[in-house]
Amino acid sequence: MILSGAAARAQLLSSEHAVLCTLHPDRGVDAVPVCFAVLDDLLVVPVDAVKPKKSPLLRRIQNLDLDPRATLLCEYWDMADWTKLWWVRANMVRVDCAPDQRRSLEKKLREKYVQYADAPFSDVLVFRISALGGWSAA
Repeated sequence: MILSGAAARAQLLSSEHAVLCTLHPDRGVDAVPVCFAVLDDLLVVPVDAVKPKKSPLLRRIQNLDLDPRATLLCEYWDMADWTKLWWVRANMVRVDCAPDQRRSLEKKLREKYVQYADAPFSDVLVFRISALGGWSAA
């Protein structure tokens, strides 16, 4: 069943993690698991120093510099009970934000993930959600 906008947003807000998809100029879609938080129509993905990184210049940032469009996919899977399956897709565009807005978004991340309580962010990727849709088995 197709989710209403309100139901899709509720599932998005309840998700602990998601997959961020950006567009690589040569090989197509790059998909990477991410943490995220939502504030109004903005979605934020941290670039942190908590988890090890191969390089500080992440491919997702390079991709977004070339094409600011992205998609975030959240889903729930239960192998034993397919009536619980659902997914939500957020189409987004990377945007700049004011310093006070950035602080509010970082606060949302710290509230959602205890691992970020005292950890600095190297950066945050801020997106404006342009479309939200989803599906649920129930």
